[in-house]
Amino acid sequence: MNRSLFDALRRGGYIFYARHGEATVGRDLPNLNFQNCLTQRNLSEKGRRQATYYGEILRSLQIPIQFPVSASPFCRTIETAQLAFGSGNVQVDPFLVDIYRLSGDLISSERQGILNNLLFMLERIPEGGNKVIVAHSFPEGVGLGQIPDMGTVIISPKGQGSGFEVVSKLSLSDFSSLGS
Repeated sequence: MNRSLFDALRRGGYIFYARHGEATVGRDLPNLNFQNCLTQRNLSEKGRRQATYYGEILRSLQIPIQFPVSASPFCRTIETAQLAFGSGNVQVDPFLVDIYRLSGDLISSERQGILNNLLFMLERIPEGGNKVIVAHSFPEGVGLGQIPDMGTVIISPKGQGSGFEVVSKLSLSDFSSLGS
């Protein structure tokens, strides 16, 4: 990890788009209910450790985070965000379900609408730290692409209507070496 990126992250103004920690094997049930975690894949024990470590490493590196952090309504994303940043520091963003839906069968206009809304979200420059979004990976070649468990895409927003730049894609172990 290069020093200039580390210094830039400590100044703030970036968006950290993080995928949730490792989830249990299987699929979300067809009768998925956001209020019932039994209808969803949830964090595994390893995923819980990853989420806790993620928050610890960002705090130890003194990377400023803007609160509340945003999480998709799935139990695994909310739990990831709560373990990393504290339960009082998480706000559910219903739009982030649409990122999950990109992996399904969508008509092209619906897919494009989701990607346009994502662009709008990722163009907004955060004030007072770095914005954290805990959500889902993307299908290969779509949006921010595939993201490993607890991986983070570092985004530099250019302001509304001006797009954004993907600065880096970091695994959880990349963060460990960030300060060295």
